[in-house]
Amino acid sequence: MYILEIQHLNKSYGNTKALNEIDLHIPSGMIFGILGPNGAGKTTLIRIINQIIDKDSGNILFKGQPLQRKHIGHIGYLPEERGLYKKMKVWDQLVYFARLKGLSASDANKKVNQWLDKMEITHWKQKRIDDLSKGMAQKVQFISAVIHEPELIILDEPFSGFDPVNAEVIKNEILALKERGATLLLSTHRMESVEQLCDEIAMFNKSEKILSGRLSDIKNQFRNNEFEISIQAQYEKEIPHTWKLIAGGPEKTFLVSLENQTTNELLEAAMQLGQIKGFKEILPSMEQIFIQQVKTHSNG
Repeated sequence: MYILEIQHLNKSYGNTKALNEIDLHIPSGMIFGILGPNGAGKTTLIRIINQIIDKDSGNILFKGQPLQRKHIGHIGYLPEERGLYKKMKVWDQLVYFARLKGLSASDANKKVNQWLDKMEITHWKQKRIDDLSKGMAQKVQFISAVIHEPELIILDEPFSGFDPVNAEVIKNEILALKERGATLLLSTHRMESVEQLCDEIAMFNKSEKILSGRLSDIKNQFRNNEFEISIQAQYEKEIPHTWKLIAGGPEKTFLVSLENQTTNELLEAAMQLGQIKGFKEILPSMEQIFIQQVKTHSNG
């Protein structure tokens, strides 16, 4: 079942096209990545889904129904431009956001306590937002986006401002939310986060969707038949000049292009050189695919 279906979506600002005939189908219960350089249309798409701005044309369905105001309570949103009230205390702010999303006073208090404890910031609950570090304020903003247990959670650059330790905390919470059945729409420039978290992705460039699908399928689509071979080499044997040495020592590791060979033929050739200690295919990273695709479509 698709929690979100986007059909022929268009949006322009004056003569500038922000979104051009965008189609997306986002299944329930997965982490879906929205990728693209600045100005590609990602934030415009997110704002339309959140009904902050209007589309020019096209359709958006939420669980099979045309997206309406009543669906806002089922959506959590962490904007890139954080929107906390700087003079309010952490506790008051989170209770306020929870009540705004429809929680009763007792449920709001309970949920706020649970999340402050989970994020290890209970001791900060009586602090004002402008007394917090950027990373601590980010945690508060994250809690405000998910405290009402929405079915769809939209996270725009959720790791911005976090040190590696706290980025790991947020990553684990994102995975836990998915385990509990939430669908997450993740917009980020951090390709390592895409690799670690996303089930499917869509890539945007200059207002258009240029690539979409399951992460594993996309990586296979752009495979370049390169393999990493580790060999305990016999030094009298001559290594083919096309093999690129990437780690030396008694056990040498090479990057080898398959070219016109089969993997069996490559392994047979490697076995003539010494004892094989490791053999794996090197798939391109999402960062490599991202850069390649953006360059291709920008020059096309």
